[in-house]
Amino acid sequence: MTLKYLVTGATGGLGAQVLSYMIANLPPSEYAAASSRESNRSRFEDQGVPFRVVNYDEPHTLEAAFADVQNLLFVSTNTFDVGRRARQHRNFVDAARKMGVKHVWYTSLAFGGFGSDSKVDVQQAHLMTEDMLRESGITYTSIREGVYADAFPVFLGWYPQSETVYLPSDGPVAYTPRAELGEATARLMIRGGFEKQIVLLTAQENITFAEMVEAINEATGRDVRLELVPPEDYVRLAAGNDIGGKPEAFFRTLLSWYEGISKGDGGTTDPLMAELLGREPTGPRQFLRGVLAQERDYTWHQNYAS
Repeated sequence: MTLKYLVTGATGGLGAQVLSYMIANLPPSEYAAASSRESNRSRFEDQGVPFRVVNYDEPHTLEAAFADVQNLLFVSTNTFDVGRRARQHRNFVDAARKMGVKHVWYTSLAFGGFGSDSKVDVQQAHLMTEDMLRESGITYTSIREGVYADAFPVFLGWYPQSETVYLPSDGPVAYTPRAELGEATARLMIRGGFEKQIVLLTAQENITFAEMVEAINEATGRDVRLELVPPEDYVRLAAGNDIGGKPEAFFRTLLSWYEGISKGDGGTTDPLMAELLGREPTGPRQFLRGVLAQERDYTWHQNYAS
């Protein structure tokens, strides 16, 4: 029996939001959830949501799960090991082609806007995957999702205890709420089209790190300072004082992010997300004010090593 939509990464932040929209707006027969662990089956099937196991490291699970799928949400893996991610994504693309999936919707990242020359480290695996999809001959859409506004503490290097944040540079980024990206992605899949294209889903405004600090101070009454320092000093200061216990290698990897941001890699906006939602996406300033009003000591899990 044909399955109209299969949502991989359904236990993750973005995939869960996509699935939530489909549950609320589509007949149950049209969608199914997928994740890498069989142990997640009951949490979906108990809600009446069909479930398939999709383990990017095990091609046989991919082929079994992709049988008779029309629209497949390909959620990028979250490993920082570029080599492993490349192997996982190759397994995914090969299985989708072999099983005759009609349309693959890949969740890329918005660094570099519509271009493919960003040097930001995390973007390289996405560019590689877009090449895989292009060369495979299958129908795909690469959805370059805006940088999560929810994760602003990671990018800013901020904790509720922070008095000074050190960064190597500043620049504009169109931070976008993850929940709204999930809704827009689901709406895009249901709408269809955009075959063999790159699309960009972002908020309609940018914010700099300096403006983020101002927003934190205004919303919480703090007196946080931003200090721009040379790259090597940033790595030393950030790693040496990181409350979250992240290793030096993490901050060294971030150097390429900050360099890209300073060159405008995160600042491209596009009206498609507003069109899909039927409303303006929440901008980064409004998002920061909102979350800090609800939770003055807001944190983000990826800011901590464990």
